[in-house]
Formats: sequence, structure tokens, C-alpha cells
Amino acid sequence: MQALPSPTFDDVADAASRIAGVAHRTPVLTSRTADERCGASIFFKCENFQRMGAFKFRGAYNAISHFDAEQRKGGVLTYSSGNHAQAIALSARLAGIHATIVMPHDAPAAKVEATKGYGGEVITYDRYKEDREELGRRLAQERGMTLIPPYDHPHVIAGQGTAAKELIEEVGTLDMLVVCLGGGGLLGGSALSAAALSPSCEIIGVEPEAGNDGQQSLARGEIVHIDVPKTIADGAATPHLGSYNFPIIQRLVKRIETVSDAQLIDTMRFFAQRMKMVVEPTGCLAAAAVLNGILPVKGKRVGVLISGGNVDLSRFAEFLS
Repeated sequence: MQALPSPTFDDVADAASRIAGVAHRTPVLTSRTADERCGASIFFKCENFQRMGAFKFRGAYNAISHFDAEQRKGGVLTYSSGNHAQAIALSARLAGIHATIVMPHDAPAAKVEATKGYGGEVITYDRYKEDREELGRRLAQERGMTLIPPYDHPHVIAGQGTAAKELIEEVGTLDMLVVCLGGGGLLGGSALSAAALSPSCEIIGVEPEAGNDGQQSLARGEIVHIDVPKTIADGAATPHLGSYNFPIIQRLVKRIETVSDAQLIDTMRFFAQRMKMVVEPTGCLAAAAVLNGILPVKGKRVGVLISGGNVDLSRFAEFLS
């Protein structure tokens, strides 16, 4: 597959026009309790209310919207622990093309069933023993399908950047933008939007303690590969950042912090009790860093991206019990 140029904010703006009227313009919510707890003005961009329950729909739909006739005929293939899987399956259904998704055998049941419900063909693998990228490339080649990875693709990154674009357009310039970090598609796209629309904004990524490859990569100046981390933030259980998004993160992101699984559970409880929202563990990463005082936010206007709300209700109940 021919390499595509690195994404810019112009690509984010183009993506916004492509997804307009298809993706939801998700709400920006505030909480007096959160503001008082942090001594700041916190604006939560709630992608848990996006179609299929996560920001991933933005990038998936944007990527498929670029397909030519031959690609549409062959269909789309991806690998994902859940949210990108659902996003590709739904986007493919809307485009009238076939979707095959490689998912870990231990992916949350709700995400697997939703992916199948959107019409996606699911192939399972062992995330701790098999390389999903190698498996995905091989299957795509064998089947003549176009591979759209979950985060390391310019059209995906540009699509994800539309969430931060909407946030800043709605609430105005920010002092800080805090973004969940797994593979880096959301952080990379958000950084492009924040740098263009709120140039003085400090951009920060947050990943799970067990999987701080992004933090290590930013410190070393090169992409660091780690073993697949074991964390309740399954959407951020990625072993490395992408070659497209890492240069953007290097250039525009101030720093990367980590939070514990316990802090994620506390944040899930906060959202459920105080804001009446179901947010998945991965979706709590950025908020957990703000609400637990990991970031110095006092007196600042802070944007927080909530990345998704897809969590098995039985697991949700266990987390909050």
C-alpha cells in the first residue's frame, strides 16, 4: 500500500466536512463538583455519546469515505480490541461494503457482539501470543481488502482530531487539553486541532500505568515497544505508538502522564454518581489525571476528552461495587 502524507489540520477540517451529518456532534458537559474539586473550569467532551459509543467512529468513517471503487469492492479489514472494530463495522455498513475485524479472544463481550451486530465478520486471536498487525496485513493481502489500522493512519488521525476541533469551537480557547492515549490516533489528531485553534494550549496525553510506552517514547525521542499491557483500560492496551502519530506527538504534546487502574475505577464512579454517565475505563484516562490532581490545573480552562462508554454492564457493576 502506497504511503500517505502525514496529516495536517487541513485534513482534520476536511474530515469534519466528510463526517458532518453522519457522526454525532457530541455534547460538552461541565460539573460544578469537578470544578470545585480541581479549582478549575473543566469541559468534558463526551465521546461516549458518539455513534457506536466512542470517538473511533470519526476516524473509521473518514478513512472509508476516501475509498475508491476498487477498495469498496474488496472491503475493509482491521484489528481492534473493540471500539475501532465497532467503528469500522458500522462505517462499512453505512458505506455498503464488507468488513472483517481481527479481535482478541478476550475482548469485552459487549464490544464483540456490537461489532457482529453492525455486520462485521469477526476473527479472533490471542493478543498475548500473536501479532495482530502481522495477522491483519496477511489477511488483507490474502483477501484483497484494504487495511485500516486503529490509529496509525492519516485519515484515521484526521478524523479523530475533529472531536477536539468541535470542543474548542464550542467553548473557546483552552489553557490545557487532556487526551486519552492508547495508540496515539486521538492524541495526534487532537494535537493538530489544538495547535491550530488554541495555540497556547498545553496538550497532555494520559495512558495506563501498566502501558506507558508513550511516556517512554516521548522521553527517549523514539517509538518504544513494550509487551501488551494488562490493564482494565483495554482500549489502551497497545504495545507502541504509530509512525504517523508519533512525530505529531513529539512536536506538539507537552508531556504524557499515567494513571492507575484504581484511579480509573474511582473516575468511573465519579461519572456514574455525579454526571449520570457510563464511561468505560479507557475513556476515563484523561479525566482521572485531572480529577486525581496529577496535573496542575488550578485556575485553568481545561478540556478533557472522554473517549468512550463501551463497557460490559456486568463488569461495570463489578468495578463500582
